[in-house]
Amino acid sequence: MPFGNTHNKFKLNYKPEEEYPDLTKHNNHMAKALTPEIYKKLRDKETPSGFTLDDVIQTGVDNPGHPFIMTVGCVAGDEESYQVFKDLFDPIIQDRHGGYKPTDKHKTDLNHENLKGGDDLDPNYVLSSRVRTGRSIKGYTLPPHCSRGERRAVEKLSIEALNSLTGEFKGKYYPLKSMTEQEQQQLIDDHFLFDKPVSPLLLASGMARDWPDARGIWHNDNKTFLVWVNEEDHLRVISMQKGGNMKEVFRRFCVGLQKIEEIFKKAGHPFMWNEHLGYVLTCPSNLGTGLRGGVHVKLAHLSKHPKFEEILTRLRLQKRGTGGENTRPEARRGWGAGKERTWARPQEGASGRAGGAGSRRGVGGGGQFGGPGDPEKL
Repeated sequence: MPFGNTHNKFKLNYKPEEEYPDLTKHNNHMAKALTPEIYKKLRDKETPSGFTLDDVIQTGVDNPGHPFIMTVGCVAGDEESYQVFKDLFDPIIQDRHGGYKPTDKHKTDLNHENLKGGDDLDPNYVLSSRVRTGRSIKGYTLPPHCSRGERRAVEKLSIEALNSLTGEFKGKYYPLKSMTEQEQQQLIDDHFLFDKPVSPLLLASGMARDWPDARGIWHNDNKTFLVWVNEEDHLRVISMQKGGNMKEVFRRFCVGLQKIEEIFKKAGHPFMWNEHLGYVLTCPSNLGTGLRGGVHVKLAHLSKHPKFEEILTRLRLQKRGTGGENTRPEARRGWGAGKERTWARPQEGASGRAGGAGSRRGVGGGGQFGGPGDPEKL
């Protein structure tokens, strides 16, 4: 693993203060929450699969900040991480998700019929729309910690489940190791495939080990419903299409995701979930519903406006690169994605993306939506 020293048992021969990381120049949620007292309390603990506190924090230690957003700075290695290291994860989750308390309970509503609006975004500005989430398969450790055998087992289960889909969801799986460099790059350029693991955040967390073994993409015949296998999460489920009909994108997302979950459940492999965190994923920013919606928009002049950042903040949107969250926006176009991913009921979050995109032409505008800033709207 890239951070093999985190499993060095000799570190316990040193006092906690001698092993405590230097976080004086860091700007991430982990660095904000971790204290010498928490480190001392948790440093010798590990989950049943062997994930340690230093495994949790290493990506945030190695990556002090981010050019666009305040990163989380930690990962979970398995379902038990959030309980064993709750003294660290709880304040991070509370800070990242607008005051979500350790006693709060998560609610998920995937009824796409409750979505208001979103079917009339101007195609002159909105090039494409997408909604995505992640899911983890119970009984397997997460990508930062999984073994080769586990990763291959997750891939095998995923192929069997996804290949049983029918109708508009009928499709095929394409393993990365069978693709040429040109085929991979074309899928990346078309925004269908995750990028190669060049991000320091991915590398430092251990998620890029053994690349590209047991990684791949499954998509339906129309390339409007995709599932990434074994990237940051076991599964990344994505609904996307050209134009601005977010309502249709969200309908397909909800229906397809529910079908996939039912298939895994019937096979005896339900997704990780608990009543406090909702769906359990690798990064604390994606817990809960784990939903993120975005539109690829063309902004010839607004992006140069001095109040552009203020507009994004007011609409609770995030400027992202056309290649994803760790890339820079291309000139005149980019992804506008919701800042908060987790606790909003899906239809509320998607309504917000629709409202935000609908305000794209003016400096003023509405587009407000219930979301993670309100801990009662989970």
